[in-house]
Amino acid sequence: MKIPRILFAAPASGTGKTTITCGFLAALKKRKKDIVCFKCGPDYIDPLFHTHILEVPCYNIDTFLMSKKCAVQLFCQNAFKKQIAVLEGVMGYYDGLAGISTKASTYDIAKLTKTPVILVVQPKGMSLSVVALLKGFLEYQKDSNIKGVLLNDISEMLYKKYKEILEKQLNIKVYGYLPKKQEFSLQSRHLGLVIPSEIEHLQQKINDLAEQMEKTVNIDAILALAESADECCIDILNTTIEKQKCHIAIAKDNAFCFYYQDNIQYLKQKGCHITFFSPLKDKTLPQNIDGLMLGGGYPELYAKELSRNTSMIKSIQCEIKKGLPVFAECGGFLYLHETLQSVDNKHYTMLGVIKAKAYKQEKLKQFGYITLCAQKDTLLCQRGECINAHEFHYWQSTQQGNAFIAKKPLSEKSWECIYSDDNIFAGFAHIHFYANTNFADNWIKKCVQRSGNKKI
Repeated sequence: MKIPRILFAAPASGTGKTTITCGFLAALKKRKKDIVCFKCGPDYIDPLFHTHILEVPCYNIDTFLMSKKCAVQLFCQNAFKKQIAVLEGVMGYYDGLAGISTKASTYDIAKLTKTPVILVVQPKGMSLSVVALLKGFLEYQKDSNIKGVLLNDISEMLYKKYKEILEKQLNIKVYGYLPKKQEFSLQSRHLGLVIPSEIEHLQQKINDLAEQMEKTVNIDAILALAESADECCIDILNTTIEKQKCHIAIAKDNAFCFYYQDNIQYLKQKGCHITFFSPLKDKTLPQNIDGLMLGGGYPELYAKELSRNTSMIKSIQCEIKKGLPVFAECGGFLYLHETLQSVDNKHYTMLGVIKAKAYKQEKLKQFGYITLCAQKDTLLCQRGECINAHEFHYWQSTQQGNAFIAKKPLSEKSWECIYSDDNIFAGFAHIHFYANTNFADNWIKKCVQRSGNKKI
């Protein structure tokens, strides 16, 4: 399978790879290219930017949350027949599990997908040291797959000097630069970048960024590099899927916006009808639903608005009392609590389904990759079954639940988590369905069962 592709990576977080990736995607869109994009790792916010720019879904590719075979399969499946696939790395290029392994790193994904890599470097505060930095990244692994460099946040004069030195001493192509401009920077907060819908005049900023990329980045050469990528080899699988009809409502607005696109597609492929709704703006749940998904996001920023939407609260409470199956992750888990502490330290009434309080902690304590192992039978799995997942949250609960044990990879650290009863699965963990499709299938079966039993 021939899939032209390129991956933008960086020595560390905060060097501008998201800005570069967004600018490149916007430039390709102006050229009328048929594009698909991917985010390495479990991040939700960067894909929101990619989707906003392209107006097409962005997929996560992660070699901890799914097997390597599955990762390649999904990559090829989602990139098939596209003119180019653009991948954005995560953290530093070689940063993987527990900070002591390259597994699940951007490098791991580049090697797995055989994707040419352009390293985005911000040489602020360096001169010749940038040569040593790049030499280290090129030689740390013999199969680094790093084929070029993009320099970010520098002047044209310095760029010319760096380009000459780097290409002469390291024999690596420098594909261009992005000058330092305040309007190109993307604002951050406690979970990462501010989401696109909250940035004023974002589309104009992205258009300006695309125009700048056309001026100072050799886009044609990057496209040629993408075309040089090896063919992808995948197994041809039996794609026959048993359709199971049910109607699932998914919360989607500024408060609840963290979803893996592959999860949504999996539900649709299984025959689920999906309706998106807003707990912030809508007055009630969609009618005749068989399941409810409450994803992660920023409910702590909108706690006041969520609390004031009492008709939505009553609607959800009523359906849950009738046995509505609920799948809630992180922000959705917080919404199920009795009260939620907002960013300005006020406490607001939420759904009250979970008899606990959600509060702000000063720093991250439980975060990163985990493996969830069930301590009892739940609506998603039986006791002893496991699934890889991810946590990243500054908010905490007075009652995290005890249906599962969360275990850190390459570590002895573990803790109890996940609230689960006959109809609810809720916790801080984010789950990719392809980590263990039995979990998703059991969730769908529960919704189908509700569909068959409810009175319409």
